[in-house]
Amino acid sequence: MSATTDKQIADILATYGEPLAGNVWRVQGTAVIYHKALERIAVQARIRFDAPVIVRAERDEAVILVTGHMPGPNGDRTEWSIGEALIGVNYRVSGKQAAYVFAMAEKRAKDRVILKLAGLHGLLYSEDEADEFKASRPDLVAVAAARKAEPAREPQASEQAEAANDADAPRAAEDPGRGETDAASEAELTARIDQAQSINAVTDLMLAPETQAALAAMPPGLRDEVREHAKARLVALGWPARSTAKARKAAVA
Repeated sequence: MSATTDKQIADILATYGEPLAGNVWRVQGTAVIYHKALERIAVQARIRFDAPVIVRAERDEAVILVTGHMPGPNGDRTEWSIGEALIGVNYRVSGKQAAYVFAMAEKRAKDRVILKLAGLHGLLYSEDEADEFKASRPDLVAVAAARKAEPAREPQASEQAEAANDADAPRAAEDPGRGETDAASEAELTARIDQAQSINAVTDLMLAPETQAALAAMPPGLRDEVREHAKARLVALGWPARSTAKARKAAVA
């Protein structure tokens, strides 16, 4: 993805108070955004949805039509889109995971409508658009790599018995030193964020694979604190651009 496209995406996200860093990653050159980020954009843009229309309803397939409206200076803008989910074709379910074809179809349709209304359609895709997008999420990839790197050990007899009784039983208590390690990792990362002297430097730092791996290893609460710290640093460096903020204010007036 070109630097021009990066800037275009970053400028649009900035109008809704969302940084590029921590929200967008790339899959073979294609920009992908978190579903939660799109939900936040929908709130900021005051997007409202009509009741979804079920186009097709089968046991393993759902097709849903979603229509959304966003207020603007010349009245509401309206966009619609179709969301599809078919088990084994564009919606993979593995193991004991339950299949929610209607929820997935609605989520895909809403994400597409948000992208259209926000002016991001064609620039990036929702993580739920394709299984390979979700599987490539930086946090999931980092966790998988960390688990793969863990040395194998022989299970104790008590653990074998517990696993036989409940295959989904939680793991034993975490290493007592894990909390100290997480705190040290957070301190190091926030220090590096503070040292960044430009918006691009913060963005590059947050998108770096080693940063994504460090974030993935942190507890959710700590991870959110680091992301908020990065956002605060971006604001301190002048993000979003003053002209961009004015444009958004005029658009929602």
